[in-house]
Amino acid sequence: MVGPSDSEDRRPGSVAAVGEEPTAIGRTWTGVLFRGAGGRPAVLLELVLLLLWFLVFTRLDAAAGRDLAAANAHALTLQSMEHAVHLDVERSVNGWLAGNAVLAQSAVYLYRLYYAVVVGVLLWVLVRHAEVYRKVRRTMVAMTVLVLPVYWAVPMSPPRSALPGAVDIVARYDILGQAGRDSWTHPSHYTAMPSLHVGWSLWCAYAVWSALRGTRPRLALLSWLFPLLMAADVLATANHYVLDIVGSVALLAASIVAASLWGLVRTRGRPRESVHNGFDRPTGHGS
Repeated sequence: MVGPSDSEDRRPGSVAAVGEEPTAIGRTWTGVLFRGAGGRPAVLLELVLLLLWFLVFTRLDAAAGRDLAAANAHALTLQSMEHAVHLDVERSVNGWLAGNAVLAQSAVYLYRLYYAVVVGVLLWVLVRHAEVYRKVRRTMVAMTVLVLPVYWAVPMSPPRSALPGAVDIVARYDILGQAGRDSWTHPSHYTAMPSLHVGWSLWCAYAVWSALRGTRPRLALLSWLFPLLMAADVLATANHYVLDIVGSVALLAASIVAASLWGLVRTRGRPRESVHNGFDRPTGHGS
């Protein structure tokens, strides 16, 4: 005998429903990758656009700060300013790190590999915290736009080449080998002000704090330890001055303001009833 359940399983509608399940899953992933879903932009398109933007940024960055005479003059001026307010601690912390080989090598690893943290935070926010992604992505893009005019207008030699007696820690323990050491000790441009190592670390902390402050506030506050560690790293390795770090804080603050204004302009220029799945779809946080 054929029971009711057997009859229901054999109905054309039931077979079609089972057959459509993989197709629906495929459409979902296609939407996430190419059209966006869950309040986030299309992942694949977003990553391609960001990669292209950073390629353009690196080219422009490499073309800035090529005036060595101006870079050395600006470095001397900065040293005088720090000395006047008793902030010239670079030589002392650099000498301390140079005398500790284990910590010095660890500092070089952090200095060279911190980009992995930046990329990881960006992907984590994109995948797990779509509600704040556009805000922090706009802040990141704003940082690259705002820092380039500074690099062009105020080239700056780092302490490792402009401060007498400074030890170039990265050159001594460079994890990239001889090729990296050669390019490091003979730079083609001088862009120490502000420090983007500290700037990107600040951005990471800001992104994590924005994502977690509502649900895990203590963990969100801990994220700010990363830029503090990076600030100590760039000072002790003689790659940046104290005022370079101050400049990085100012860069992040200006970028947050610029990103907020950008978001307001995009929101006001969009009809309220429209629904977007593209690069700048509004989120619940108004980013």
